[in-house]
Amino acid sequence: MPLEAFKTSKSLSLGVELELQLIGLSDFDLVAASPDMFELLKRQTFPGTVTPEVTESMIEIASDVHTEYLPLLAQLGKMRDALVRAGELLNIGISGGGTHPFQVWSERRIFKKPRFKEVSMLYGYLSKQFTIFGQHIHVGCADADEALFLLHALNRYVPHFIALSASSPFVQGHDTLFNSARLNSVFAFPLSGRAPFMLRWNDFEHKYFAKMEHTGVVKSMKDFYWDIRPKPEYGTIELRVCDTPLSVERAAALACYLQALSKYLLERNEADPVEDDYLVYNYNRFQACRFGLDGTVVHPKSYEQISLREDILSTLRRIQPHAEALACSAALEHIYRTAHEGSDASYLRREYVQRGSVEGMVDSALQRFRQ
Repeated sequence: MPLEAFKTSKSLSLGVELELQLIGLSDFDLVAASPDMFELLKRQTFPGTVTPEVTESMIEIASDVHTEYLPLLAQLGKMRDALVRAGELLNIGISGGGTHPFQVWSERRIFKKPRFKEVSMLYGYLSKQFTIFGQHIHVGCADADEALFLLHALNRYVPHFIALSASSPFVQGHDTLFNSARLNSVFAFPLSGRAPFMLRWNDFEHKYFAKMEHTGVVKSMKDFYWDIRPKPEYGTIELRVCDTPLSVERAAALACYLQALSKYLLERNEADPVEDDYLVYNYNRFQACRFGLDGTVVHPKSYEQISLREDILSTLRRIQPHAEALACSAALEHIYRTAHEGSDASYLRREYVQRGSVEGMVDSALQRFRQ
């Protein structure tokens, strides 16, 4: 099946998807409640879309297309409120966070959808272990070549989004010492990592995708779990490295940080991306996952070792005029505070110490999402 044509969309428009945890309020463990949630939500007007995910203990919500920070934030707030109200009727809590801190993967149930059953048959236990929760951010592109340029120009900034969104320090009841342990689960899939370096859509379609399809390994772009992937049916690129934040405020801020950064890059304010930029990609990615904002990354052009936190702060200063032009300066202020105060991973660790249990930490995450 040929790769579908890349649709034109408004450059720098935004869409946000959030994978969310369904929590039983009696024991704070995950609960297989998505079928009940969908049954309840379809009886009311929901401000966006809500869809199933691979296991029944998670749901995904998606915003409409936005161009500015405040309308995006307002819609995400309305979606959160609708979910919280529905959850209250079912005695279910809704939470962000990249991983549930103590759930047992073998207890998860695959959602009854043909694609999820196919995935489960192909990947075995990895499918249930994929009960992890991410934020996906779509950025609109005027054409397919612009999409590939932006995808690769963003490669050096991927650690920023990992560190700023990190919210998965605990797995199976233990502190992993990672700020984002979630991405380790994504890396288990064979078609994860980064996209091949191609800057022309014609080359991508005929020299890469067509060959991959011919092998029988892939059928569509959905089969790629890349950190950033093109989405031709939407006319976007999709950033997939973020953990789901604990609040919709942070989710909106991350999206608009990406929007302002994309504007800066599309105006060719930096040297064009080259294949050698990826020499340090996996190292930088690991630093962000393991150490978060305290990580040290290598600049792909100069090979200078730089503090990830300081790199974020200097980037905020560079792109401030672009944020002002996009009416998202308030989003950058949130990112600035996060860089100084710490990520959601730091917050969860503090709550674990103060409350003395992983259950108490989940309760704290539930309250943070509601607020």
